[in-house]
Amino acid sequence: MHRQPTPAPLLIACALGIERLALRRGGRGDGTVTVLRTGMGPEAAEAAVTRALADPALRDAAVLATGFCAGLAPGMHPGDLVVAEETRDPRGITRCVGTELLVKELVRALPGRTVHTGPLTGSDHVVRGHERSDLLATGAIAVDMESAATLHSAGRTGVRPVAAVRVVVDAPEHELVRIGTLRGGISAFRVLRSVLPAFVEWHRSLLLPRR
Repeated sequence: MHRQPTPAPLLIACALGIERLALRRGGRGDGTVTVLRTGMGPEAAEAAVTRALADPALRDAAVLATGFCAGLAPGMHPGDLVVAEETRDPRGITRCVGTELLVKELVRALPGRTVHTGPLTGSDHVVRGHERSDLLATGAIAVDMESAATLHSAGRTGVRPVAAVRVVVDAPEHELVRIGTLRGGISAFRVLRSVLPAFVEWHRSLLLPRR
């Protein structure tokens, strides 16, 4: 009797405990989804993802980086979504897979929320002030510390679909140091709590040709 192949799993990587809490409150997805807390910064993300993908159960996993980010473009607001077309860091560029599908599913899951698409750049520190405009000038629309390292590590350990979806927690007109940060953080948490179904649909679509 011919056995159906086991579906490739989905590894969702985030840096912070609060991000993992939001994702878990958003539901369990299905049995193929693993949520990994990597810790903050590119080095922690690289080490955690490399270690996770060495597990035979996750060897062929699709990888999606998520969590909070800083928006770079004027007009961005806390709670906006960023779907990366590519991630960038000093080691190079990683192209993302299924961006259009992710946008479609996020709009369905979060009607009324603004979804931005474009390059997502990596940093080894929290970006403030003039650094925002410098990074915006490179074409990037948002920045975080882990996505680029996560996807670079995922690609280095094997050929697999990768993506990055981030929720804006601060933006040029709404920097973390300003009053109103708490409200922006709560908004971003609520959005992150609602994204898991979109991630599961993205992953499911990737499995369709892999029979």
